[in-house]
Amino acid sequence: MIKKILFFVILFYFLALIQTSFMAHFSVWGLIPNLIFLLVIVWNIFEKSKNNFGIYQSAAAGFFLDIFSSKIIGFNIIILIFLAITIKLFLKSYVRIPFLEK
Repeated sequence: MIKKILFFVILFYFLALIQTSFMAHFSVWGLIPNLIFLLVIVWNIFEKSKNNFGIYQSAAAGFFLDIFSSKIIGFNIIILIFLAITIKLFLKSYVRIPFLEK
């Protein structure tokens, strides 16, 4: 579990660094792709609904987005945690994916 947490902390750090320094030069119609946001969405969709690691992961991802942004600290943390909880509740209530239930 510690290795998994450490892996995602390092991954989010490098994704936030790449997103704020490198991807800012590749905007399409003024929009910059948010790599961390996409990773949080994908992880929470494919994680089992009983696990809560995606919520902790989204808090760490939001922390790194807040560090590298000019917004107040906690803004992205709240948004990503809310997104993770919403995805979990939606998938638990309305969607049944058979290969994820095993």
